[in-house]
Amino acid sequence: MNPTTLFILMSGLALGTTATFASSHWFLAWMGLELNTLAIIPLMSQHHHPRAVEAATKYFLTQATAAAVLLFATVTNAWLTGQWDIQQMTHPLPSTMIVMALALKMGLAPLHTWLPEVLQGIDLTTALLLSTWQKLAPFILLLQIQQPHPTILVTLGLLSVVVGGWGGLNQTQLRKILAYSSIAHLGWLIIIMPYSPSLSLLTLALYFVLTFSTFITFKLSNSLNINSLAASWTKLPLLAALIPLIMLSLGGLPPLTGFMPKWLILSELTKQGMSLTATLIALSALLSLYFYLRLSYAVALTIPPANMFSSTPWRLYTNQLKMPLAVSISIATLLLPLAPTTAALLQL
Repeated sequence: MNPTTLFILMSGLALGTTATFASSHWFLAWMGLELNTLAIIPLMSQHHHPRAVEAATKYFLTQATAAAVLLFATVTNAWLTGQWDIQQMTHPLPSTMIVMALALKMGLAPLHTWLPEVLQGIDLTTALLLSTWQKLAPFILLLQIQQPHPTILVTLGLLSVVVGGWGGLNQTQLRKILAYSSIAHLGWLIIIMPYSPSLSLLTLALYFVLTFSTFITFKLSNSLNINSLAASWTKLPLLAALIPLIMLSLGGLPPLTGFMPKWLILSELTKQGMSLTATLIALSALLSLYFYLRLSYAVALTIPPANMFSSTPWRLYTNQLKMPLAVSISIATLLLPLAPTTAALLQL
């Protein structure tokens, strides 16, 4: 892609998200979300592959539907209450419609079916943008909405954790596995949002770091499925040794960083008297841990079958993204000792 075109599209992404962050009026927030959508669609279809065009079309139709529902809900709220302010959502009907529209934009279950198909059709860099940056604007809008009855957010979060765990069990494509991983992690941060918004923000930040490490690792090793991931040790031995640590941190296994948000969320849910919900999402996290362990096993403990007719993968060395990857992997694996300090800061 032309560097000027890429700069314009990335500026559009940044401007759309910033406009949504800065707006207190629903119409301006809707404009920011639409600018975000229009900026990423050319990035998704830049390779002119049929799968990429199909993924971009599915993404456009899904986001257009969510935007139409969001605009209709805000107009309904203005009609019923006379308010366009984001923090003045007092009527339950438009509030519920807006939450469902934002859930569709983020890919929360049961409105998640577009996310694995879209991620499977695009390249890893654009998939990283879709899994991280594109979640920011809807998440901030969800944070600002006053929820007198958090049942709908808890239900969406619980469904997302369960669906994200079950959906990734039988997958062999890494992008689909990461899509279901994204659904499960979004479920964790949505379920705690009504009770501790600061903890939800911490979970989102750590999810971004873990997802960035995972996507960049797969991109550098040129891995798109489990078989190619198992052969990555011939190209990047040191990075292949670190992949199991990243996977286990994504699964929330101590003593890695990914255990911190899950531990704090379960603790907060228990304090709120939601022991059954905490038990259900903890058991559902075991499903996600299973396919992370499956990826770790494929990288660390298996040798791909030798095929005499296939070309030997070369060890390709690159200087790109070494420092960001080193920093993100360090954060993704070594921050658990700071959990007591983090918990104390969240109480302030």
